[in-house]
Amino acid sequence: MSKISLIIKREYTTRVMKKSFILLTFLTPVLFAGMMALIIWLGGIKDDKVKNIVVIDNTHLYSKVLKSNEVYSFQFVEGQLNEVKKQKSQNGDFTALLYITDNLKDNPNAVTLYSEKQVNVELKSYITGLLNKHVEEQKLAEYNIPNLKEMVEKSHTEIDLKTIKWGEDGKDKVGSAEVALIIGMLTAFIIYMFIVIYGAQVMQGVVQEKTNRIVEVIISSVKPFELMMGKIIGIALVGLTQFLMWVLLTGVIAVVGGAIFGSNVDVTSLQKMQQVGMQPGMNVPAMPTEMQHLMTSLAGLNYVEIISLFIVYFLGGYLLYASLFAAIGSAVDNETDTQQFSMPLMLPIIFAIYAGIFSAENPDGPLAFWCSMVPFTSPIVMMVRLPFDVPAWQIILSISILVLSFIGTTWTAGKIYRTGILMYGKKVTWKEMWKWLRY
Repeated sequence: MSKISLIIKREYTTRVMKKSFILLTFLTPVLFAGMMALIIWLGGIKDDKVKNIVVIDNTHLYSKVLKSNEVYSFQFVEGQLNEVKKQKSQNGDFTALLYITDNLKDNPNAVTLYSEKQVNVELKSYITGLLNKHVEEQKLAEYNIPNLKEMVEKSHTEIDLKTIKWGEDGKDKVGSAEVALIIGMLTAFIIYMFIVIYGAQVMQGVVQEKTNRIVEVIISSVKPFELMMGKIIGIALVGLTQFLMWVLLTGVIAVVGGAIFGSNVDVTSLQKMQQVGMQPGMNVPAMPTEMQHLMTSLAGLNYVEIISLFIVYFLGGYLLYASLFAAIGSAVDNETDTQQFSMPLMLPIIFAIYAGIFSAENPDGPLAFWCSMVPFTSPIVMMVRLPFDVPAWQIILSISILVLSFIGTTWTAGKIYRTGILMYGKKVTWKEMWKWLRY
């Protein structure tokens, strides 16, 4: 067995067998599922307290428009704004104060909502919906056309635009831009997270071995480059193992959760939950149809391509950055000094995640194309573009540039690593590291 293989085995086994790794691997999906269940459960708890809305209507036109319901109660009062605000603030029995100064049909800006605390979106949406509907009815009535309101309501149509992809074999597949966006952003964020987490682990591991002087013993048996590559690859396998375990455990939790709670899902209740905070007159899509469309869209994705390229870009991006993180770890004596050198490496990663967000709106635009070619951003941005069917030549070119860049950064990091790994007691600068590259 080669020396690099021995180092890989050591790095992998020592990290995988740690209690922290085992607990994190098995508990993370469970905790995530628990948090999602808690959010859904808390979101379903209704607030039984009725919120009182005081209304000063100088026009006296909207007493029948602003209708109270189980959540909001409107109380119309007379008086000056400041006096009512002071009086109600002392009593503390109201949530907000609605002030209407003019006919909203002629002056849509003549309404203001006052409150001591920031009002929620649901309240604002409810009041706006009632007033908008009333003003709309008034304007329609001015045309003096019989049954105009009914004709307008019948003419209102919600277009459901289906997207169909056809392949080279001529078969059609249902697609969804929303599903593609979610899949792309999710995979990009996972790569971003793993590059940051495990790249930092490489750097910390090198610093700890150097601080403990263990590296002096190891270097007597292996070359610095072999030590660096073994550490990088070993930690990469740890990351892949953890990711695959998360995927497996998440799938198991999803199947078990669906079997336990799936039969108890009340579609009618879900539709009512969707209507909370929505303006009157807005249509709520049928849940079963939307769910079927979602499942059909998920089935239309090329998972073999996405998963395969995810592994390629995960490894490529990790190896590219990990070699540079290892070089930084070898050049310093403690973890405190790593901050000034690691920041220039973090900036491209942060830029990549923002570029991926904007590239999702235009996957074939200049920003998306060039950022998917630049090796420091391509692992993240290309994953955002993949669900939108990127041409094969762009994928091949992007991977080729990434591989060549990894070779170049590894060679560069190796020269820094072999010099810095045995250097102690000296504050390293960028100028000093540049000299090491020229040795």
